[in-house]
Amino acid sequence: MSGNTVTREVTSTARPAATTGRAPFSQSRAARELSLKRSEFDLAVHLGHIRTRAAEEGIGRQVDRSEVERLRGEKGFPETLRKRVATVGTREGSAIMEVTAARFTRLARLGLLIPVAFHLNRYRAVVWRYLADELCEFAADAKNAPLLSRPLPEALRGQLDTGLDLRPRNWRGRYLGFLLGQAGDHWERAGALASLLDPVQISEIVTDPYERSHLSRFRPPPPAHGTPGSPAAHLTERITTAQDPDEIGLLRADLERTVREARIQRPAPRPASRHLDPHPHQDDSHRHPDTHRHRDAHRHADAHPRSARHRCPPAPEHCERHRPGELSRPARGLLGRLFRRAT
Repeated sequence: MSGNTVTREVTSTARPAATTGRAPFSQSRAARELSLKRSEFDLAVHLGHIRTRAAEEGIGRQVDRSEVERLRGEKGFPETLRKRVATVGTREGSAIMEVTAARFTRLARLGLLIPVAFHLNRYRAVVWRYLADELCEFAADAKNAPLLSRPLPEALRGQLDTGLDLRPRNWRGRYLGFLLGQAGDHWERAGALASLLDPVQISEIVTDPYERSHLSRFRPPPPAHGTPGSPAAHLTERITTAQDPDEIGLLRADLERTVREARIQRPAPRPASRHLDPHPHQDDSHRHPDTHRHRDAHRHADAHPRSARHRCPPAPEHCERHRPGELSRPARGLLGRLFRRAT
């Protein structure tokens, strides 16, 4: 009997454990399972190395257990996964490409090197981060050898002299690609496009307030850098918001088209309209006790239209006048006796 009891207890506890094991991981738990820092995990998700899905509760995203097992089963885990998301700054990047830091910065300003992340240092200076693998590929390409060892062409130097800096715009383009890759429907795609536009631009495109409110639900917040309202937050907002006229024009056109498609696919919810009284002629005599009396009076007048038309309301006593040859009622008091005696 005791053996049967133990067997039943083990079996009953094993089933919930199996069910829990099949449950998806939160992003923090998945990062620990993959031996990644949270920043490395987020970057891996942005680059498409880790697949996520919307949480069942509708808040945030989760990672399936099968996805974690797939990555853990790759050869060289976790070093291979860490290498894919390894980032470097200007100093490390120039060392990888065997160029000076000044040349590295000029190439990045020209848009030849695309940053994948950024942060602000304690002096509120923007520190751009680049994928180490992409820098190695750029340096290994023979077509880029003149850019690394020879003076830059005059046309490129002229662009730099005008103050050209494509690093913020290239980062926005890369970030937008990540957001669109995770979008599930047209409203989410519209929210991704709206995240790079100023609110004034959005209000000009989406004029309906209910659609604008619905769109804001799918607009992801920008990367947080600094306390809201601080100089660091304003600088981050400037980096994450489109600045160039042609960039703004492209985003506006894409947003207008996407909202139009989203409106057809699933219109934005609106507040329920006020219901009118379903019985506008319902008897409300209980509210006004005199209703029956007035209604009967009107009904009596309608039944005798001719007599009602010629019937005049009685005049007040102080306004009565005697017609010629017509006696009035006998007056009372002293004046009445004098009047009768004179008569």
